[in-house]
Amino acid sequence: MDLDAELIALATQEDLPAELVWRLLGHPGARHQVALFRRDLTEEMIEGIIALGSTRTLAANGHVPPRLRIRFVEHPEPAVRSAVAASIRDEPPGTLARLADDPDQSVRWFLTLNDHLPPDLLARLAADPDSAVRSSVVSRWRDAPDAVRRALLTDTDPDVRRSSVRSYVPQADLLPGLLADPATRAAAVRHVVPTEGLATDPDSDVREAVAAHPDLPTGLRDQLAEDPDIFVRNAIAARSDTPAALRERVVATLEPDSELAEWMLSFNRGNHVCPPAAPPPPRLSLDEAEALLTRAGR
Repeated sequence: MDLDAELIALATQEDLPAELVWRLLGHPGARHQVALFRRDLTEEMIEGIIALGSTRTLAANGHVPPRLRIRFVEHPEPAVRSAVAASIRDEPPGTLARLADDPDQSVRWFLTLNDHLPPDLLARLAADPDSAVRSSVVSRWRDAPDAVRRALLTDTDPDVRRSSVRSYVPQADLLPGLLADPATRAAAVRHVVPTEGLATDPDSDVREAVAAHPDLPTGLRDQLAEDPDIFVRNAIAARSDTPAALRERVVATLEPDSELAEWMLSFNRGNHVCPPAAPPPPRLSLDEAEALLTRAGR
């Protein structure tokens, strides 16, 4: 581990004396880690981090006391307001509503990631003028009420409609329209009974969705095992009810044209291998931490 990496690792070590934390602030990478992760920042350290230009990183630290963190909600830079919006609590009351009304789209988007949002603010963001904000609400609010789900499933933006069909069970009266919509047809397949028409759809994404359907008839399964699209065939190979002999035959036809395609295919079949996690950095004694900072000229 090089010197910079050692300082960055030291920055998040617990129970460091304040004097060592102060010295770490002089190293840009270590300062970033201190500002983002440390739970023991004093008010003086917070002011020092701001003075050194790491306000945006500090704003994302949920361990900064609310009475100090509220200042970031009013910061002139949208990036700082975005950083705080993702995790701040409603302290004082009205803080989250203020962020929901922020004029900058990125702030409202980051607010959708906040686990402390009440249903009324989620509903407001579900009707946000920006489609990226509405789409983010879909991915975060899986138990949205019926009226909100209906609005999102029929949204004017195709990406919002597509993500909504993937996240919610559509109301029965909406299914015909969702199946007729090119943007949502593939995602809507899992909510209907597979048919020959869907299994021969010109869109390979639709056929892949049919191939993954939990109630796929045996005849359609065998038919899709011969599909010209590699991802459709891979979906058949990934099924738990595909006979071993058929699976082996299908896998033998899967010849990806890139490492990415190979990874995607193996991921869908559940036989990909993730690299091992990096070992945690060694914990330094106070003498070792002191020596490291001295060696780094801090």
